Amino acid sequence: MSRRIDDIDRKIISLLMSNARITYREIAKSVNLSDVAVIKRIRKLESSGVIRKYTAIVNPRALGYSMISFTGINVKPERLFDVAKTLKDKEYVKYLALTTGDHDILAVIWASSGEELERIHNEIRSIEGVVEIYPMILSEVLKDEAYT
Repeated sequence: MSRRIDDIDRKIISLLMSNARITYREIAKSVNLSDVAVIKRIRKLESSGVIRKYTAIVNPRALGYSMISFTGINVKPERLFDVAKTLKDKEYVKYLALTTGDHDILAVIWASSGEELERIHNEIRSIEGVVEIYPMILSEVLKDEAYT
């Protein structure tokens, strides 16, 4: 469902992205609208699919995951959806997308150690249809605007 987004909607979205627990009253003050008008706008943003869900963003390292890998995965074309389905069910895969360009699939993997990450990568390599994997280990986040 398509919906026009104006500057007030963009400000509301920005406020919610920086703090999903912000109150309607705080948003209303920030955008110079009534609480009721803000509630109506947020409900429209939700019903149109602009706002998909509210969630907590956690620091994987604070949970004991010292290794984060952005892993490109190339697969045989006829096995693409089978491999994607298999990976989607893995607890260690935190993000999964089909892509164009250098790799067919991109997976973000959390592991507690280098040894565990190596085991996971070997497991992925062994999935029927996987041709090769290309892990990129996260060393430092320099900008995280989408989650601030």
